[in-house]
Amino acid sequence: MPIYAVVFDMDGTITEPLLDFSQIRKEIGLSPDCPSILDGIEEMDLHSRQWAMEILCRHEDQAAKNSTLRDGATALLAELRRRKIPAGILTRNSRQSVRRVLEKHRLTFDGIITREDGPAKPDGFGVLALCRQFGVAARNTLVVGDYLHDLLAARNAGSIPVLLSGHPRAQEFADQADFYIRHLDELLPIIDNLS
Repeated sequence: MPIYAVVFDMDGTITEPLLDFSQIRKEIGLSPDCPSILDGIEEMDLHSRQWAMEILCRHEDQAAKNSTLRDGATALLAELRRRKIPAGILTRNSRQSVRRVLEKHRLTFDGIITREDGPAKPDGFGVLALCRQFGVAARNTLVVGDYLHDLLAARNAGSIPVLLSGHPRAQEFADQADFYIRHLDELLPIIDNLS
């Protein structure tokens, strides 16, 4: 099954992970075991939701300003471009924080879906939206991320989930991935082998 597109998570996949989710939960007042900050915020009243989103955006902006790329990100994106394989970003972050990361590191992607664009991961909406934009079938698309939401979004869209190691709990959800890689440069052999 040839690969015609690749969709990447941003924080922890294209960039080194910098968001301290425990600290964000604490500042917002969410329980430490709240599985999704966005879902927790969504359950708040309007005033509290606005206040909580300001806290989240502040953390995202700070992480974007201090971001560093994961090893191999620039070379991988250049090779995908050379092969004419579209690359997209699908993130639960804000569009503003994505813009800052891309500007800082001079990266370009063929499509970007953020939480402002529709249902967030693990919903398959973003994967399917990027596939439509690229004119490719979801089944011919790799979705690469470091967390369970990325893998479930891929599964929910009918795409191929690839787990990039780095998250401290990666082993807990590795069974949801079709492929498990430790470095971004391991993605190209997967593409070659599937083609």
